[in-house]
Amino acid sequence: MSADRTQPAPAALPRISLRRFLLLGILLPVLGFVIINTVTLYRQALAAADTAYDRTLLASAKAIGELLTVSDSGNPPRLLASLPYSALEAFEADNRSRMVYRVTGFSGEMVSGFHDLPPARPQGRTRSVYAALVDFYDDNYQGEPVRMAVLLQPVSGLGGQGMATIQVAETLQLRRTLAQSLLMQTLWQQLLLVVLIALVVVFVVQRATAPVRLLSAQMLARDEADLSPLPARTAPRELQPLLDATNKVMARLAQVLDLQKRFVRDASHQLRTPLAVLKTQVQSARRGDVDAEQALAEINVTVDRATELANQMLALAKVEQLRHQGDAPVLAWDQIVRAVALDVSPLLAAGSIDFDIETQAAPVRAHEWALRELTRNLLHNAIKHTPAGAPLSVSVSALGDWAVLKVSDSGPGIGPAQRQRLFQPFAAVGAKGGSGLGLAICQEIVQSLGGSIELRNREADGELPGLEAVVRLPLATAITTAATTATGSPA
Repeated sequence: MSADRTQPAPAALPRISLRRFLLLGILLPVLGFVIINTVTLYRQALAAADTAYDRTLLASAKAIGELLTVSDSGNPPRLLASLPYSALEAFEADNRSRMVYRVTGFSGEMVSGFHDLPPARPQGRTRSVYAALVDFYDDNYQGEPVRMAVLLQPVSGLGGQGMATIQVAETLQLRRTLAQSLLMQTLWQQLLLVVLIALVVVFVVQRATAPVRLLSAQMLARDEADLSPLPARTAPRELQPLLDATNKVMARLAQVLDLQKRFVRDASHQLRTPLAVLKTQVQSARRGDVDAEQALAEINVTVDRATELANQMLALAKVEQLRHQGDAPVLAWDQIVRAVALDVSPLLAAGSIDFDIETQAAPVRAHEWALRELTRNLLHNAIKHTPAGAPLSVSVSALGDWAVLKVSDSGPGIGPAQRQRLFQPFAAVGAKGGSGLGLAICQEIVQSLGGSIELRNREADGELPGLEAVVRLPLATAITTAATTATGSPA
C-alpha cells in the first residue's frame, strides 16, 4: 500500500508594494556600500596612524643607537650601552602610552633594557617604507599588545665594529584612542550621508510612484459602468503601455457590452411581434374562429419565422464572439461552398431553379461556422428572390491575393434607397425580405475576416437582370507571405 505523497500547496508569497520595493532595492545596497566604505576608510586611517607612530618608534631606536659604543679592551669586541630609561620619555606622546626597549650585542647577548621584552623576530616579515634596516610588527609584552620596532644599527669603535639589535616597543592605548576617534568621526559622516541619501530616495520614490497612486485612486473612484479611456497624456512614459493596453481592453469591453445591450434590445423588440401574433393565433384557434388545419398552418408559419429570427440573432452575436478568438485555421472555401450548395439543394429543386456552380481552389483563414453561415445566407437570399425556372449561379475563384465568391440571382435587384440601409440589421428588402438579418450577418463575418462584400445590379453591365453578391476574403497564402515578409525571410 503506497503512502500518500500529496504535497501541500506552496504558501503564497507576500506581496510587496512598488514603493517599498524601490526603497529597499535602493537603500539596502547603498547601506551595504556605506558599511564597506566605512570599514575600508577605518583601516586606511588606522594604517596611516601606524605609519605616523612607527616613525616615532624609529626615531627612538635611532636615538638609542647613537648612545652605543664599542669596548676598547677584550677580544672579541663588546658592545657598551649606558642610557637611562628617561632617554625615551621625549618620544612618549602622553601618559596613555609607554615605551620599553632592549639592546642586543654583536653575539646576541643582552646589553641593556628590559630583559623580559620578547626577542626580536627575524627581519623581512614586512616591507618597510624606511631606508634604515628596521622592521615593524605587532607583539605582546607582559600580556599587553605592543607595537615593536627592530632596528639593526652598525656600531664601530677603536676596539672593533659590529651590528647591534635595538628593540623599541610601545603600548597601543594611544593608537586605539586615535583609531576610535577616527572611527566615530567616520561613522557620523557616513550616517549623515545615509540619512541624506534616504531622504532623497524617499522623495524621489514618492514622486515617481505618485502617478501610480493617482491612477489607482481614479480607478477606485470610478463608477462600475464607466468604461471611458483613462487619461494617458500626463502619465509617465513607463505607464503608457499599461494605460494603452488597459484602454484597449476597456474599449473592447464597452463594445461587447454595447453589442449585448443591442442584442437584448433587438431581441425583445423583434421577438415581441411574432410571439404576440402566435398568441393571437392560438386564442383564435381555441375560440374556433378559424378552421383547425388553417390555424395550425398559420401557427407553423409564425413559429418558423420566430425560429429563423432567433437563429439569425444568435448567429449575429456569435460573429462578434469569433472576432476575439485568435488565429483561425486554414480552410478550403471552395469545398465549403459546394457543401452548403448541397445542403440547400432541396430548396433549389423546390423552386425549379437552374443552378450552376463553378469553383477553384481558394484557401482562406477562417472558422468553418463563419464561412458556412456567410455562404448559406447569401444562397438563401438568392434562392428567395430568384423566380421559378430562372438561373442562379455561384462561383469561387482566386484572383491575386483574394478569394472571390460570386452569387448571381435573377431577382429584381435593389433600388438606390434600399442600397443605403441594405446591411443594417432588420432592414428587409421587398415582401420576401425575411427578418432582415441575413446581410447584416454576412457583413459582420466579412469584416471580421478582413474582407469586403458588395451587392450590385447586373443591368448596368448588359447582362441578365438580377443581383450579384461579391465577397472578397484574403487568401491564406497571401497572409502567410505578408507575415514572412514582415518578420524577415528564413535563411
